[in-house]
Amino acid sequence: MNAPTHLAELLPEVIEFTLDGRAVEAFEGETILVAAKRAGVEIPHLCYKEGLRPDGNCRACVVELKGERTLAPSCCRNVTAGMEVQANSPRALKSQKMVVEMLLSDMPDKGYKWNDGGVGPHPDPLPQAGEGAREIPRSLAGDGARDLPRSLVGGRATELPLPLAGEGRGEGKPVGQHGELSDWAQRLGIEVRPQLKALRREQPKRDVTHPAMAVNLDACIQCNRCVRACREEQVNDVIGYAMRGEHSKIVFDLDDPMGDSTCVACGECVQACPTGALMPKSHIGSQIVDRKVDSVCPFCGVGCLITYNVKDEKIVSVEGRDGPANHSRLCVKGRFGFDYAHHPQRLTVPLIRKAGVPKAYGDTPRPGDWHETFREATWDEALALAAGKLRSLRDTHGKKSLAGFGSAKGSNEEAYLFQKLVRTGFGSNNVDHCTRLCHASSVAALLEGVGSGAVSNQVNDVEHAEVILIIGSNPTANHPVAATWMKNAAKRGAKIVLADPRITDLGKHAWRTLQFKADTDVAMLNALIHAVIDEGLVDEEFIRNRASNYEALRDNVKGYSPEAMAPICGIPAGTLREVARAFATAKGAMILWGMGISQHVHGTDNARCLIALVTVTGQIGKPGSGLHPLRGQNNVQGASDAGLIPMMFPNYQRVDNASAHAWFEDFWHTKLDEKPGYTVVEIMHKALAPDSDPHKIRGMYIMGENPAMSDPDLNHARHALASLEHLVVQDIFMTETAWLADVVLPASAWPEKTGTVSNTDRMVQLGKRALDPPGQAKADLWIIQEIAHRMGLQWNYEGVESGVAAVYDEMRLAMHAAIKGITWERLQRESSVTYPCLAEDDPGQPTVFIENFPTATGRVKLVPADIIPADERPDAEYPFVLITGRQLEHWHTGSMTRRATVLDALEPMATASMCQADLGKLGLEAGDVVTIASRRGEVAIHLRRDDGTPQGAVFVPFAYYEAAANLMTNAALDPFGKIPEFKYCAVCIQRGGMPMAAAGYGTGTGETRTNLAQ
Repeated sequence: MNAPTHLAELLPEVIEFTLDGRAVEAFEGETILVAAKRAGVEIPHLCYKEGLRPDGNCRACVVELKGERTLAPSCCRNVTAGMEVQANSPRALKSQKMVVEMLLSDMPDKGYKWNDGGVGPHPDPLPQAGEGAREIPRSLAGDGARDLPRSLVGGRATELPLPLAGEGRGEGKPVGQHGELSDWAQRLGIEVRPQLKALRREQPKRDVTHPAMAVNLDACIQCNRCVRACREEQVNDVIGYAMRGEHSKIVFDLDDPMGDSTCVACGECVQACPTGALMPKSHIGSQIVDRKVDSVCPFCGVGCLITYNVKDEKIVSVEGRDGPANHSRLCVKGRFGFDYAHHPQRLTVPLIRKAGVPKAYGDTPRPGDWHETFREATWDEALALAAGKLRSLRDTHGKKSLAGFGSAKGSNEEAYLFQKLVRTGFGSNNVDHCTRLCHASSVAALLEGVGSGAVSNQVNDVEHAEVILIIGSNPTANHPVAATWMKNAAKRGAKIVLADPRITDLGKHAWRTLQFKADTDVAMLNALIHAVIDEGLVDEEFIRNRASNYEALRDNVKGYSPEAMAPICGIPAGTLREVARAFATAKGAMILWGMGISQHVHGTDNARCLIALVTVTGQIGKPGSGLHPLRGQNNVQGASDAGLIPMMFPNYQRVDNASAHAWFEDFWHTKLDEKPGYTVVEIMHKALAPDSDPHKIRGMYIMGENPAMSDPDLNHARHALASLEHLVVQDIFMTETAWLADVVLPASAWPEKTGTVSNTDRMVQLGKRALDPPGQAKADLWIIQEIAHRMGLQWNYEGVESGVAAVYDEMRLAMHAAIKGITWERLQRESSVTYPCLAEDDPGQPTVFIENFPTATGRVKLVPADIIPADERPDAEYPFVLITGRQLEHWHTGSMTRRATVLDALEPMATASMCQADLGKLGLEAGDVVTIASRRGEVAIHLRRDDGTPQGAVFVPFAYYEAAANLMTNAALDPFGKIPEFKYCAVCIQRGGMPMAAAGYGTGTGETRTNLAQ
């Protein structure tokens, strides 16, 4: 959301009313319940939850209003001036108690969400089977008993014991077992009368068909919080309220078991449920934990704030925090994808490749059985070999002979130190990370056009937009929480325009869907710009005062009329003109895009067109407008900001800019390379260069990246990695890249470190360490510093957590033009601060470019773009287009998510998606095995039907080693961003083939839970 801009927005009208005989103030539009709470009066409530729409159905919160005959629900009755409210009158209390008692009378004897929560030892720990718990026969436990959490099944299904209160609550007395309901019963002094208990409803059967959540409707009070959370907050429309009278109940879809429903497992219902009727399977019963630790979600770039619940040195559950990007919302990965950190395949000791064992890059890695390939080593031995060989290669073959890949999955501090190590220790700018594979072309266009590579407006600014253009992105799968803000905006009345070769889930919320032909982005976007100009909808004042090179753009698009482009892009001219009019005339229109825009040889041109579209319409530099490239990984924005790219110092200062170069030489007290380094794909080429090439890459240090899965044309990339004279890999698992290493250094997972990350909204956010690394694994920040010392650098970052605060403070000085006002102490207080932020009292700037652009002229630079075809087009031999991407459950190369039990159970098998029309033409059915082949490689994979995939195309996710999509992708580069063309290459499809065995991560059930035909 945007910061308030007017004093009136900061000072709502104050209303005086009377509450239980005393004068109280409320804000205009505030409910009695909220105003009372702020005044220190707690009114019982069960269906009300902050953040959800008040519903008023439980009637536990009724109060007496002077002059009114009936009691009023305080949760949905607004305060009016002079209102006289009695929350504790005999009449109100009698009704409140009656409601709570009647609801409690229907509860089961043993609940699922005990009110023993807190931090500390449990006075009566949950016994395992055979240790004070009664065994439940499997015939009673049901078919879903195998899905019960380990705390409930110790070899046998067990029945929960009664919880007992600890000191201060009456030692030895049972405590409430039904969450908020029991809490209010205790506060009101309620004990259920036997007569009511005798009338208890027939208890519904439990539903444990879902891998993550248990449904126990015997504890349901039908408050509808889960319905509102699902349908109104997340807008997933899975949970409903069905039947009538005593038969009314909560249902999933058409009264399906939760595990068979269309539930996307965001867990918003679990977080909303007040009684334990919906619970995470990993945290049923006792709610006591050893500690709660605030952090940031380690997956996509949305940057949701979370809290880890830790018990017995294991994360048992995750809660959403009220952060500025998520407001407590999470997706399936953020809420249930946490146990990868405890996976038995974690690296726990340094490893050195055994002498004589070749790097056979065609072999299948064995992440759980590496003993034939590697031997254990001490840290001193491993570090000496890792850094010693790198140093020897540098001194023998020159500074250009080394390169480093840092990580967008770690912290800003790690990214900053890593790029500093490469530049000052290796001696070159050969440093890069996964931004080269996602938004490098977007950043190139943004730096060229508006002078900044970050977003202009934050995601939830769609609240203020009338038109939202989402292009080349599948937010419901890739950025699910961000997608909720878009769906909320659509329900409010905003017009979503979904432009993509694939129709994805967001299409059901779209006003218009532009399913354009793959590779025709520029044709379609230029047609929109042409329509704006042709129909006199240009914001002339904005162009006159804030843009440059408009005439060249105008002249260039003259030949791109919607009528001329319709046959090329596949969108009717009338629809193109209608969308252009809506975008140009909206009070606020915003563009959000993903890698469907950037991962092309014309990715930079695609982004240039988006910049031009918002410029000619004046849709930038104000609320509800602007440009937002949705960042893919949790810290790809921050890692880029910190300088983990070959042509930029921190804060996007070009390495070949004399002034910036001199500043960093003085700042780091060393001579620096004056020329940009090689990018990810270029480094792979240089690793296979002949020995005569003075820039041949001979040694690499890779931290937390997995290019043996993420690079295009994997056979080439793996060959390059295997050909290195020395490869050092620092990671938490034996990844496909680590399998080719000479030295493997066991590192820390995100919950095991303290540091900052920067999300897609330009928010610098602090995560705190919740766990210690397993075994001998070390913090990444410590490992980088140890390598640096052995490379001859004299670094000294003192302080706890490997000196993270000292590193951050140095990085803050290096990036003073962006984050000077965001101190470490401020982050500890506030958790999240938006940049630019130049002073400690600066709240940050959610919306930028309000008055000018950070370019040399202060104006946006418009760059015309023409149609450039994909590097490789379909033909008779390879007639289909391959589109790659992510899935909701799996992220990046799968090294983390495929080792998360719930995520792998939900989506355990690699599949390729095709529409029914193409399946029918080829005589195929969903579930069949096909072989998909390009000119570079092939995979055998199962098919699933997806009618959102266009005819002539096949979609394959890239998270599966056994069906690695990047074996087939094309390494052709965008000339500006140097990003590969992941989103387009030619393939053929043939029936049959032998799928490889699953990668052996040991988490999934081995059985797909997905209906491939849907």
